[in-house]
Amino acid sequence: MHELALYRKYRPQTFAEVLGQEHIVSVLESSVREHKVSHAYLFVGSRGTGKTSVARIFAKEIGVSANDMYEIDAASNRGIDDIRELRDGVRVLPFDSKYKVYIIDEVHMLSKDAWGALLKTLEEPPKHVIFIMATTEFHKVPETIISRCQVFIFKKGNEKFLKDIVEDVAKKEGFELEKGTSELLAVLADGSFRDALGVLQKVLNFTKGKKVQKGDVEKITGAPKTTLVNNFITAIAHKDLERGLKIVGEASAENLDMKLFLKLIILKFRMAIILRYAPKLEEEMNNDLSEDDLVFLKETVGQDKAGMLRSKSLAILLEAYANIDNAFISELPLELALIKILEEK
Repeated sequence: MHELALYRKYRPQTFAEVLGQEHIVSVLESSVREHKVSHAYLFVGSRGTGKTSVARIFAKEIGVSANDMYEIDAASNRGIDDIRELRDGVRVLPFDSKYKVYIIDEVHMLSKDAWGALLKTLEEPPKHVIFIMATTEFHKVPETIISRCQVFIFKKGNEKFLKDIVEDVAKKEGFELEKGTSELLAVLADGSFRDALGVLQKVLNFTKGKKVQKGDVEKITGAPKTTLVNNFITAIAHKDLERGLKIVGEASAENLDMKLFLKLIILKFRMAIILRYAPKLEEEMNNDLSEDDLVFLKETVGQDKAGMLRSKSLAILLEAYANIDNAFISELPLELALIKILEEK
């Protein structure tokens, strides 16, 4: 068992260790070098993208000690009294640093009155105080606050970044990942660096031995099984509507996340199209696919006599993915996509 959470153990401690946010790091490093520090920053991005980590690193880079760094969770300190207490503390000079830094996480959770109190401080901030606010819901932050901040948008981690991080950490922890396993873990993380390591830790804690199989990940996380994804793609290649609908029904009966199921279908369908139209890229694909997946794709492409594994079919699946969040019957967009694909001449 791993007593220390992996995302804490491997949390970046310097700007050089921050991955995927180079557009932000370069600006902050420049401001440190040039001694041009703003009094207020707003870090915007989905959960697990490194907002708090970057805030801490930035504070350390401008010479702020632990005694002068304050972290506040706005979700549990959201009232006007909490902000008034903060305003009183702001007036006090730093203990042993040039600046005092207040990192306010989930700042969008503040009450209306609390926003008003915070605004007064931002309008006339003491020279020794820097606010770094973080939010996952930019639209809930008042414009009057936004206009007084330097705003930085944190990007979700792309799957290549997440895959590389998962493989690197697994190796450092003494584990070997079967081909295709890190790709699945990256998909499950949905753009979050923290979630990528959280899911990895869950898998490592329950894996027997030192080799992690893709099937282990599916079992432990409840991710859709490879066989279901493969069978759906095979149904399209064989123009077998009944079989395809039955597979969607099985996925629904197992209470699978239909959006994740469709995403895995799209990713593998894309590989099939590449293999069909650009077979010379097989060697490159071999680095990311398990041997079983590569064999399946080659066989399926070979059996696709009707030419159903094509870009038009993929576009229909992508359209279904875009609509799935608004569907009150979660499997309906995938069912309609299947029908539309097989209707095409």
